[in-house]
Amino acid sequence: MPLDRDVLDAVREMDEHDLRRLLILAKARLEAKGASFDAAAPRVSLRAQYVRCGKPHCTRCPHGPYWYAYWTEGGRRRSRYIGKLEDPNAAGKGAAST
Repeated sequence: MPLDRDVLDAVREMDEHDLRRLLILAKARLEAKGASFDAAAPRVSLRAQYVRCGKPHCTRCPHGPYWYAYWTEGGRRRSRYIGKLEDPNAAGKGAAST
Protein backbone atom coordinates (compact mmCIF):
# COMPACT_ATOMS: atom_id res chain seq x y z
CA MET A 1 0.00 0.00 0.00
CA PRO A 2 1.65 3.26 -1.07
CA LEU A 3 1.88 6.14 1.37
CA ASP A 4 -0.34 9.13 0.77
CA ARG A 5 1.49 12.09 -0.78
CA ASP A 6 0.20 14.39 1.99
CA VAL A 7 1.74 12.11 4.62
CA LEU A 8 5.08 12.11 2.83
CA ASP A 9 5.02 15.90 2.51
CA ALA A 10 4.18 16.26 6.20
CA VAL A 11 7.12 14.03 7.19
CA ARG A 12 9.47 16.03 4.97
CA GLU A 13 8.42 19.25 6.73
CA MET A 14 8.92 17.91 10.28
CA ASP A 15 11.72 19.22 12.44
CA GLU A 16 14.05 16.94 14.42
CA HIS A 17 11.84 16.88 17.52
CA ASP A 18 8.74 15.81 15.59
CA LEU A 19 10.72 13.22 13.61
CA ARG A 20 11.98 11.67 16.85
CA ARG A 21 8.40 11.53 18.19
CA LEU A 22 7.27 9.85 14.96
CA LEU A 23 10.13 7.34 15.15
CA ILE A 24 9.28 6.42 18.76
CA LEU A 25 5.60 5.96 17.92
CA ALA A 26 6.32 3.92 14.78
CA LYS A 27 8.80 1.69 16.63
CA ALA A 28 6.31 1.00 19.42
CA ARG A 29 3.58 0.15 16.91
CA LEU A 30 5.91 -2.23 15.04
CA GLU A 31 6.96 -3.95 18.27
CA ALA A 32 3.31 -4.39 19.20
CA LYS A 33 2.78 -6.19 15.88
CA GLY A 34 5.68 -8.57 16.58
CA ALA A 35 8.57 -6.88 14.76
CA SER A 36 11.97 -7.17 16.37
CA PHE A 37 14.97 -4.88 16.19
CA ASP A 38 18.68 -5.52 16.65
CA ALA A 39 20.10 -5.35 20.18
CA ALA A 40 21.50 -1.84 19.62
CA ALA A 41 18.00 -0.36 19.45
CA PRO A 42 16.49 0.22 22.91
CA ARG A 43 13.11 -1.30 23.76
CA VAL A 44 10.54 1.49 23.94
CA SER A 45 7.36 1.28 25.98
CA LEU A 46 4.48 3.73 25.79
CA ARG A 47 2.38 4.81 28.76
CA ALA A 48 -0.66 7.03 28.98
CA GLN A 49 -0.48 9.45 31.89
CA TYR A 50 -2.84 11.98 33.35
CA VAL A 51 -1.18 15.18 34.56
CA ARG A 52 -2.23 18.02 36.83
CA CYS A 53 -1.96 21.52 35.37
CA GLY A 54 -1.17 23.15 38.72
CA LYS A 55 -3.75 25.92 38.44
CA PRO A 56 -5.29 26.49 41.87
CA HIS A 57 -8.93 26.55 40.76
CA CYS A 58 -8.89 23.99 37.94
CA THR A 59 -11.90 21.72 38.24
CA ARG A 60 -10.92 19.45 35.35
CA CYS A 61 -7.63 18.04 36.68
CA PRO A 62 -6.06 15.70 35.89
CA HIS A 63 -5.81 16.25 32.14
CA GLY A 64 -4.99 13.68 29.51
CA PRO A 65 -4.26 11.01 28.73
CA TYR A 66 -0.92 12.17 27.35
CA TRP A 67 1.42 9.55 25.92
CA TYR A 68 5.04 9.20 27.02
CA ALA A 69 7.73 6.88 25.67
CA TYR A 70 10.17 5.23 28.11
CA TRP A 71 13.45 3.45 27.34
CA THR A 72 16.86 2.78 28.92
CA GLU A 73 19.90 4.46 27.42
CA GLY A 74 23.39 4.34 28.91
CA GLY A 75 22.06 2.77 32.10
CA ARG A 76 19.58 5.61 32.67
CA ARG A 77 15.82 5.58 32.30
CA ARG A 78 14.79 8.10 29.63
CA SER A 79 11.39 9.45 28.65
CA ARG A 80 9.96 11.64 25.95
CA TYR A 81 6.56 13.24 25.57
CA ILE A 82 4.77 11.81 22.52
CA GLY A 83 1.58 13.82 22.63
CA LYS A 84 -2.12 13.42 23.08
CA LEU A 85 -3.31 10.63 20.81
CA GLU A 86 -6.93 10.55 19.71
CA ASP A 87 -7.10 6.75 19.59
CA PRO A 88 -5.81 5.09 22.78
CA ASN A 89 -4.95 1.98 20.76
CA ALA A 90 -2.90 4.01 18.24
CA ALA A 91 0.17 3.25 20.32
CA GLY A 92 -0.47 -0.43 19.83
CA LYS A 93 -0.56 -1.23 23.55
CA GLY A 94 -2.72 -0.56 26.59
CA ALA A 95 -2.57 2.38 28.95
CA ALA A 96 0.44 1.05 30.84
CA SER A 97 2.90 -1.20 29.10
CA THR A 98 6.49 -2.19 29.64
